[in-house]
Amino acid sequence: MKIVSYEISPLFAQLSWRAQSDIAGRKMSCWLREQTLLLAEDYISFCSGIQQTPPSESAEAMRYLAKEMEQQHRTKFRSLSQEFLDTCGADPSKCLQSVMRELVGDGKMNWGRVVSIFTFTGVLASELLSRGENSEGSRRLAETIADYLGGEKQDWLVENGGWEGFCRFFHNARQLNQESSMKTALFAAAGVGLAGLTFLLVR
Repeated sequence: MKIVSYEISPLFAQLSWRAQSDIAGRKMSCWLREQTLLLAEDYISFCSGIQQTPPSESAEAMRYLAKEMEQQHRTKFRSLSQEFLDTCGADPSKCLQSVMRELVGDGKMNWGRVVSIFTFTGVLASELLSRGENSEGSRRLAETIADYLGGEKQDWLVENGGWEGFCRFFHNARQLNQESSMKTALFAAAGVGLAGLTFLLVR
């Protein structure tokens, strides 16, 4: 019996590798978006007064940093959120993506900008709740964050270790007793974005 051997052509091998790479990329994209959505839903629920255990270390870190940022810029966030809702109407999620882009308008994405996005969205959710809106509006806000950070800014998240990278960044700074310096840097970076947000709303 004659055994016939087949050689895989270099072109076929390259195409196969590309196909596997595309599949891996799509899986990574879905995974990052799901992680971001879980984080956004948790923070918005937390801001809405729902008491539950954080689903991850990154969620716990986000709760801490975003709330600290809100307290430091409370008046600014409240004023901007009210003006934002008055401007955007019934579905603020449609305007939120423009705001997120404005917060990183200079192209310099960093964890401070990311935290400011969560902080502002949490304040929006609280304001919506005070206006008698149901939870569906908050769900759409979380989806918008997930689409932006887990989609449009996916490459940046991957380069910076994803949400595990955010968690490591937070804990490493605390272990080095640099928590105060870390927060100062985060808030300074976010402050630039807040200036851009103010410009967006008043122009």
